[in-house]
Amino acid sequence: MLRRIRSDERTKLLPVVILTSSKENRDLVEGYSRGANSYVRKPVDFSEFVAAVRQLGMYWLLLNEAPPRVAWPANTT
Repeated sequence: MLRRIRSDERTKLLPVVILTSSKENRDLVEGYSRGANSYVRKPVDFSEFVAAVRQLGMYWLLLNEAPPRVAWPANTT
């Protein structure tokens, strides 16, 4: 999926966060190498999960600086 997102001019700058339960280092490395902007291991406990998602949302909404808007090419499909 990341390959498709990054190969399309309309979505290549879209922030991508991998939210997973995997603790495999190879999954983390593969996610970043395919263009993920962040890799978050989700907690098993539901209340901890909710808190983590809330913090993640606050980061992307308030702290992260998005790339400037650009004129996207016309959709040719």
